[in-house]
Formats: sequence, C-alpha cells, structure tokens
Amino acid sequence: MSTPAPHRTTRPAGEHSPAACRAPRHSRVQHLITADESSLTDLEALLTTLPLCSTGRVFIEVPDPSWQAHLDVPPRMIVTWLDRSRRTGDPGTGRACAPGQALSRAVTAWADEMMCADDDSTRVFLLGGYLGTADIVDHLTSRLGVDSAEIHAPEEYGLTAR
Repeated sequence: MSTPAPHRTTRPAGEHSPAACRAPRHSRVQHLITADESSLTDLEALLTTLPLCSTGRVFIEVPDPSWQAHLDVPPRMIVTWLDRSRRTGDPGTGRACAPGQALSRAVTAWADEMMCADDDSTRVFLLGGYLGTADIVDHLTSRLGVDSAEIHAPEEYGLTAR
C-alpha cells in the first residue's frame, strides 16, 4: 500500500507572507531609499511598509553622528549613514560637504553599480532634501534611463512625472 502524496497548496506568484519570503525561489524586489535629517519620520513610516523579504539600500545623510539611531529594516537591506561633518565638498575646493552632496555622491555611485541591467525594477524612494534629491533624479533619469514616473519623491519638488 503506498502513502498518498502530501497535499500541497500553491501560492500566487506575488504573495508575501513569512513562508513565501523564506522560500529560496521567491523573487525579491530591490529598493533604493534615501533620507536626510529632515525626513527621518517619513523614512521610519516607509520602512514599516516594506515586506520582510525586501532587499536594497537605505542611504541617510545627517549633519553629524549624533543623528544616527537604530532603524528597523528588513534583514536583507543595508543602512548607510552619511555624516556630513566627516566629508568634504567638491574635490580640491577645501569646502565642507553641503547638504545633499554626500547623499547624491553615494547614491549615484551605488546606482551606477547596482542598477545596470536593462530589466532593472528597483523601487526608488527619495525622501531627502531638494538639492540631493534633484541631483539623484537627474542622474537616474538621464544617465541610467529610469522613468521619472517610477521614482517616488516629494510632490512639492516637482521632479517626477505623476
């Protein structure tokens, strides 16, 4: 007498649940998230909406190390704090790092390396101040061909198509 095969249920391809997120073949969407000291509350709210299986990078620019705090992020995401007080401005100028400058440099370098595939579907959320956000949007759209409608930035900046 043979044992009946165990009953298996199939899940819809895009379903997110703790079991689905642990599955080795579960597709994970990469995220690029930016913030600065003025948008930390918005950042924390956004992070609570991400599925546990999210991957990607969170870049946060702050004036000095006293702004750094623990953030609850999905385990496959990396948080990078960018301390302006320890960075310089444009090379050769001797100037201090301006607001948005460290964020723009870090994010454009990361995007050039990580968003290079033609079928890239990275979800982009830019929560920082206008200067850094504008530079990042410009780089993503003009250099990497990201559709501006796919970039989430504060509406009042008028940087993305909606």
